[in-house]
Amino acid sequence: MTTTNRARIGMFALLTMTVAAVFNIRNVINNNVAIGLASAPAFFFATLLYFIPFTLVIAEFVALNKNSESGVYQWVKTSMGGRWAFLTAFCYWFVNLFYFASLLPLILVFSSYLFYGEEKQLSQVWITVLSIVIFAIATFVSTKGAKWIGSVTSIGATLVLVLTAAFILLSLAALFGGVEPATPTSVSSMAPDLSSFAVAWGFFGTLAWIIQGVGGAESSAVFLNDLRGGVKAFVRTIVIAGIVIGLLYAVASLLMNVFVPVGTLDYSNGLFVVMGAVGEHFGLSADLVNRGVGLILLAATLGSLLMWTSTPVKIFFSEIPAGIFGGKLVELNEEGIPFRAAWLQFAIVVPILIIPALGSGNINDLLGIVINMTAATALLPPLLILLAYWVLRRKYDHVARDFRMGKRGLGLGVATFLLVVFAFVFIAGTTPTGQPLWLTLTYNVGGVVVFLGLAIIWYERYIKRLKATDAAAAEAELEPTAEQMLRGDYVAPAEQADPTVAG
Repeated sequence: MTTTNRARIGMFALLTMTVAAVFNIRNVINNNVAIGLASAPAFFFATLLYFIPFTLVIAEFVALNKNSESGVYQWVKTSMGGRWAFLTAFCYWFVNLFYFASLLPLILVFSSYLFYGEEKQLSQVWITVLSIVIFAIATFVSTKGAKWIGSVTSIGATLVLVLTAAFILLSLAALFGGVEPATPTSVSSMAPDLSSFAVAWGFFGTLAWIIQGVGGAESSAVFLNDLRGGVKAFVRTIVIAGIVIGLLYAVASLLMNVFVPVGTLDYSNGLFVVMGAVGEHFGLSADLVNRGVGLILLAATLGSLLMWTSTPVKIFFSEIPAGIFGGKLVELNEEGIPFRAAWLQFAIVVPILIIPALGSGNINDLLGIVINMTAATALLPPLLILLAYWVLRRKYDHVARDFRMGKRGLGLGVATFLLVVFAFVFIAGTTPTGQPLWLTLTYNVGGVVVFLGLAIIWYERYIKRLKATDAAAAEAELEPTAEQMLRGDYVAPAEQADPTVAG
């Protein structure tokens, strides 16, 4: 598809979409619980040092593949070929599996606050069983292609932003009205605790949560070809969006302890405790605030669950080359959903829900484990994209494109810096302190090794079969598309024939 007459999105529209896609107040709570006020500067600098340059990295890949509706598979294939491209696309889907483990228990918490006005304690067995039941229902609904899922997600995300704005404005009003913060803001209170190796290692692992919190560059960079004003307008918008997101996270993090001291919040009820304290200061009953916040968060979380149950499966199994997983698994139903793949996803998530429950004593321990694993694995896809970008600037910087993130040296420097940071934080996040060794080896390390190992085996089987039937097609699949661009014989994916189908 050419880019002619496609520019139809304004800067303000892209700015608001980017902020809405990236910012989530739950990330503020999670990081406040983990590292207190140190999360405020961490969020701000992570936005400037990661979100903005990574979005520009994605934009450069989009510019390279401007004649196709490219996705992560095509971006990585540009410089590293099909093998690495498949692994990266697989990682995006794989990360989503752990995301469910952190999302499903929260639905129980938010439902409790909506219907009872307080958190009802459940045993780990009941939390796991109910989470599995909810996910089964969500899988069934999503495979039916419900059209209202997008509306629920949009309304929920909007309400969360309204809730965030209300929290910030009311907290600022209280401060200007003379309220003394429960935990005063100072340089020392915002400094991370690095007093021992274990504490410092825990902080570095939590940086994965910060990085995940400011992720979402892919949702913005794909609009490079659709933005009025072109590349210059895109760069300005992304820089402004990054500053706005960083300030939102930083300000919300600083205000989180106006009424509630650092160290007194939990993952499950932290936002309710904070909003309840704000409401009480302004004369609102805790029960009313709890039910209102519960309704907003439940709507947003259910919409997110339904969307992420179907969308990543559909994108992953439609983006990768036909023939890798066989026709039965990727077969679409009448609603355009690969329903067997969706139920396979359900079957894989069940043990992901059960294993951490065995190693946790309560819902907060459980959420700490799964949030940490979700954030750590979430670093894998951008890490591989950054590696592909490093190779692009190192080997294929002379390939023509409409946008580059500075000169070759700058691009390589930014990619190298982020690769080192991501690799270190991934290791720290995957091997947390204070967690049973068996759980770390089975869930954290074992989960990554098993899933990535299976992905590699599956892809190699596909290449072996393809070489036997069409050696030229196999060579083209493994070859970086940048090589084809240099020769002038690159064909966009939408225009290619399926090499596994006989003519």
